[in-house]
Amino acid sequence: MFKNISKKLILSVASLLMLTVSMISPSYSAKLKLTMATSGSETDARSVAIANVMLPMISDFADVKVGYNSTMFDQGTELDAISRGNLTMSITSAQELAQFFPEFSIFATGYVHQDAAHQVRVFNHELMDPFKKKVEDELGVKLLSVMYLGKRHVNLRQSKDELTVKTPADLKGVNLRMPGTDAWQFLGKTLGASPTPLAFNEVYTALQTGAVDGQDNPLPTVVDKKFYEVTKQIVLTSHLVDLNYIAFSKKTWDKLSGDQKLRVQQAADAAASWGRLRQLQLENSLADFVRSQGLDIYEPDSAAFRKHVQAQYVGSEFAKSWPKGVLEKINSLGN
Repeated sequence: MFKNISKKLILSVASLLMLTVSMISPSYSAKLKLTMATSGSETDARSVAIANVMLPMISDFADVKVGYNSTMFDQGTELDAISRGNLTMSITSAQELAQFFPEFSIFATGYVHQDAAHQVRVFNHELMDPFKKKVEDELGVKLLSVMYLGKRHVNLRQSKDELTVKTPADLKGVNLRMPGTDAWQFLGKTLGASPTPLAFNEVYTALQTGAVDGQDNPLPTVVDKKFYEVTKQIVLTSHLVDLNYIAFSKKTWDKLSGDQKLRVQQAADAAASWGRLRQLQLENSLADFVRSQGLDIYEPDSAAFRKHVQAQYVGSEFAKSWPKGVLEKINSLGN
């Protein structure tokens, strides 16, 4: 009898172990191997949000290898890499998407988005549905969430005594580094400057040597990349409430289970929310730090900049690509 009980017990334990292994093993053997490329550093707010919030939330079913500082793919090539199946994730911009889909330039237009909350309302509104669908269908990229990068300002090598900027006319002849896409270059022109295309990882040296006169970025980026070491003033133009999208391979997305899709989406939204709050806090605190480094920070004639920039877009090739009524819908979602 004892032998029979022992035998039954052993069989029961063995069956339980086999069941347990069958339940646990797939999470290891089928663990997804994903890749992510970004031009940002490890301390960049977007990178920190992804690494500290998003990736831990999906770590039980996905391992993600991250390449910072454009070490995995050059800036501007990430979307193509995702489309070709060589990359899973990236952080992309409306300007980069406008290279493939000109209508995305509307989200990169100066003085269109009002603030971080406005960005979120626009991204989650149904007006974005045809934009998102086109990116998925034609590029194989799914836009998961919108990240707040900050208000972009003009950052110059010249001192305020050498050049005080009040209106776009004051930027005439200023060699302003802007990313290389047509949308970015056009924005630089609307500011009154002479835009120069240059990879992000080359900006510090270009400012240091005088190859460019300035660059435009939010204060957190200026501090993170130490641009304050090689510049002397920041003009608070706030010409663009800049954003990034968390981009994900549609091919990989379609292979995920329903639960995995939900968790990836929740993780992306959580990272975007965390990064947004952190970026807003940084913006509020970094002006004093930059001043302590000897830089002048001041506001120009914002109304003059806004009027000039928006006037440049009216009738431009970019505006021709904007779907009818979308700008009005975006404005209606504002404050």
